[in-house]
Amino acid sequence: MSARLEHRVLVLNRLWQPVNIVGILRAMSLLFRGRASAIHAGPSGHRVYKRVLLLGAYDRVPRREIRFSRRNVYQRDSNTCQYCGRLFRDEELNLDHVVPRDVGGKTNWENIVTACVRCNSRKANRLPEQAGMTLRRAPAKPKWRLVVASSLSATEVEAWKEFLEVTPSGQLPWRN
Repeated sequence: MSARLEHRVLVLNRLWQPVNIVGILRAMSLLFRGRASAIHAGPSGHRVYKRVLLLGAYDRVPRREIRFSRRNVYQRDSNTCQYCGRLFRDEELNLDHVVPRDVGGKTNWENIVTACVRCNSRKANRLPEQAGMTLRRAPAKPKWRLVVASSLSATEVEAWKEFLEVTPSGQLPWRN
């Protein structure tokens, strides 16, 4: 497949709020059908390679439910052990119940964190306080834009920063 067909395009609603990221073929379809207009030129300067589209009639922000899954928890926690703070590959991480199931802990966004094997074994079937451990960040259900943000490349963040909430250091506020 051509490298140009692999480009992704940011889609804004008519209020200039990000609502989606689509492939170049979907972007061309939106342009061809008159549903969107290109507003930000890419490096090629040709209309078909614009990197940001503005929808003409859509003014809502989609509220998307993020499915609870191992992969999404790893993504929310940036593949970082929530006890020691170190970065790990997927296969080196476990999902840990902050409040153990034995004492009524649920398997949900608010009670599951990523933990390395060592920290998970050390905590065992106890509360973090009982094991003398502290969480780096309290677990919470992620917002849709968190998942979108974590999938952006540095090039996309730079190209789209005027449309995204970017801190002075160039980071997205929901990225850790």
